[in-house]
Amino acid sequence: MVNDQYLKGTTTVGIVCSDAVILATEQRATMGNFIASKTAKKVYQIDKLVGMTTAGSVGDAQQIVRIVSVESQLYRMRHKNSMTIKGITTLLSNLLSGQRYYPLMVQLLVGGVDKKGPSIFSLDALGGNIEETRAVSTGSGSPMAYGVLEDRYTENMSTEEGIDLAIRALHTAIKRDSASGEGLNVVVITKDEYKQIDPEDVKKIRDTLN
Repeated sequence: MVNDQYLKGTTTVGIVCSDAVILATEQRATMGNFIASKTAKKVYQIDKLVGMTTAGSVGDAQQIVRIVSVESQLYRMRHKNSMTIKGITTLLSNLLSGQRYYPLMVQLLVGGVDKKGPSIFSLDALGGNIEETRAVSTGSGSPMAYGVLEDRYTENMSTEEGIDLAIRALHTAIKRDSASGEGLNVVVITKDEYKQIDPEDVKKIRDTLN
């Protein structure tokens, strides 16, 4: 059985916009009350136009990233085309479900753009797989983040509005959740590119928030 004191806290956010997906996380990693890292990486590029955020055990998350990244590359080499977002999440769901007796302690968001447009899926440690059509958050700070997301999300948001909302939600969560903190990583995925927002631009937006 996993001892709760070794579970990591975090806050991640995913937002579906009219022509893009926003994935964002803060950078604090904790071990109980100890801040283990202030620059933890929690959002990964796993294919050309697909990203994944991780909450939970760092080691388990990194193992999953390695596996799914390799599988995505192999699929592209064999089929001369990228795997769909749904296909990647099905692969992940099967991987997690197969480990149910020795579960990988993670909660994941997988988002990107394929031929069906922008989409985000959330997955739990046992392989539960849900398509999120609006905005979603995971981790210990998610209750605070959801308060902002539910209040401010609108259908067909622009990319700029989505970036602002993601930063606002994380900024709010950091204020109340001790396991979330430090800087923010914000990624924008469109049909043309996977792009990380410059930290200075993120800081400018945060500076305007209360």
